Amino acid sequence: MDRLNDYRTARVAEVLSDFRTLQYYIAAAPVDPQNTDDYYTEGWAALRQCSIDGQHILNCAADVTVPRASGGEEEQAKAELKQILLDSYSRRHEAQKIYLRQAAAQRWIEFREAVLQGQRPNSTNRRQLRACDEQLRNELSQITDEAIYQELRTSDMNMRRWTAEDPSLRAVQRWVRVRTQTT
Repeated sequence: MDRLNDYRTARVAEVLSDFRTLQYYIAAAPVDPQNTDDYYTEGWAALRQCSIDGQHILNCAADVTVPRASGGEEEQAKAELKQILLDSYSRRHEAQKIYLRQAAAQRWIEFREAVLQGQRPNSTNRRQLRACDEQLRNELSQITDEAIYQELRTSDMNMRRWTAEDPSLRAVQRWVRVRTQTT
């Protein structure tokens, strides 16, 4: 017995708290523009997709299949905590990705509104609006699993959290891939 289950329990609680906070922000983001003509524009479409993705990651079932561990009750608790950590860590990872995509789309809305200044799209602002769309695409392309994983890991370390048994990026990606196929 390694006597680390208290650390594992605290780690799960930290990651679940982070996930809950991210879910709150995801749920609070707008999904419908004030002007219905903007409904199908890139930024608003991205915000709606983020809302759908946020609901999906919240609603997908937890993997409760934990192999029976030999070594008694303490070892079984260790196996269960590691499984719960993978689940919560992966959900937090996906929620962070959604949150960053939402933030990019919300910046797009601000930039677009600044260009339009209360007017509708027309030939005089078309080039600037295309630049807003391109900026959104560029920002979204930079939101990668690798960047998010590293960002969260760095944040956890800066907060002096216990990260010794955090799942690898590949384990997180595998968890996400399975949830995408089954839900």
